[in-house]
Amino acid sequence: MRDTRESRLLLVLLIAVAFALITVDIRGGANSPVDGARQAAAAVFGPVENGVAAAVDPVGNAIGAVRDSGKRHDKISTLQAENEALKQKLGSDARNRSRLHQLDSMLKTAGEGQYGIKAAQVVAIGAAQGFSWTVTIDAGSNDGIKRDMTVLNGDGLVGRVTTVGPSTATVLLANDPDFTVGTRMENSDELGFATGHGDRPLSVQLLNGKAKVNPGDRLVTFGSQADKPFVPGVPVGEVVRVDPSGGALTRTIYVRPFVGFTKLDIVGVVVQAPRTDPRDEVLPAKPKPTPTPTVTVTATPSPSGQGNTNIADLNANPDGNPLPNGNPNPPAANANPPAANANPNPPNPPNPNGDPNGNANADGDQ
Repeated sequence: MRDTRESRLLLVLLIAVAFALITVDIRGGANSPVDGARQAAAAVFGPVENGVAAAVDPVGNAIGAVRDSGKRHDKISTLQAENEALKQKLGSDARNRSRLHQLDSMLKTAGEGQYGIKAAQVVAIGAAQGFSWTVTIDAGSNDGIKRDMTVLNGDGLVGRVTTVGPSTATVLLANDPDFTVGTRMENSDELGFATGHGDRPLSVQLLNGKAKVNPGDRLVTFGSQADKPFVPGVPVGEVVRVDPSGGALTRTIYVRPFVGFTKLDIVGVVVQAPRTDPRDEVLPAKPKPTPTPTVTVTATPSPSGQGNTNIADLNANPDGNPLPNGNPNPPAANANPPAANANPNPPNPPNPNGDPNGNANADGDQ
């Protein structure tokens, strides 16, 4: 509709009529003259209003849901926070139990070897791009840690301290290719030098090329001069393979370390060496071998008294016929023939005269 003078006049007129009708309706109350018109309009436009309301209600519900979503989101966030707190508590309990077990095992090892140790926790690992196996511990010079100190845990030798800071220190692990430690075989006391090979077993060069070594034999540290960098008696590992000597002056064996270098957590730095070499005292007790069950077979005579049943081929007569009852001997071998037990001469007829020898008179008299 164009904005003209006539249109403006018409708009003013409609507004005036609307106000007049509103005034009449209000003054008329229940007997308003426009009541009939209102009812007719309701009958005509009611269905339209219902349809519009049905279409608008979902939008209204959505608007209400959005309005209340803040409260719901806050509730969900609270529940999620409580759930995470419970998970952390459960996880921390399991972790604390694991740490307590590691600490208890390490203290037992230190007690058996008479090592004075400073407990520490692994807080970082060396950079992979450096191709070195190192870890960082949360103990340093402020805790009495010095360079070239032995590091162990409840399982055995972990490594040695290489760099020391005020509150941290770097440990070169025993499986690093640059790591070398003197070793001694359990019982035989054969000496050698172990070198790391990453995630593979350690290689040990025994000084005696003719040393007798078997898989399952165990090694400990031999110790260094002034106990640096290694104290004696720390468990190193178990032999898994032995290379043939081939007449060489040395012999190479491969040792699986006792320590799992990929799961280090609680370690101990030996700050005081033992007064005497613990030798093999720190090694764990070997598991007892599982007894092998044995079966004893006892021969039982057969009811017929003719011996045990043998294989049919062994119970056959020379002509190939099997013997009855499993008797390995033919009947003739077990019994004498009747002729061998009987008198070859037939008995004499009785003597009519009572001669006990049964001989008759020559003349034939009775």
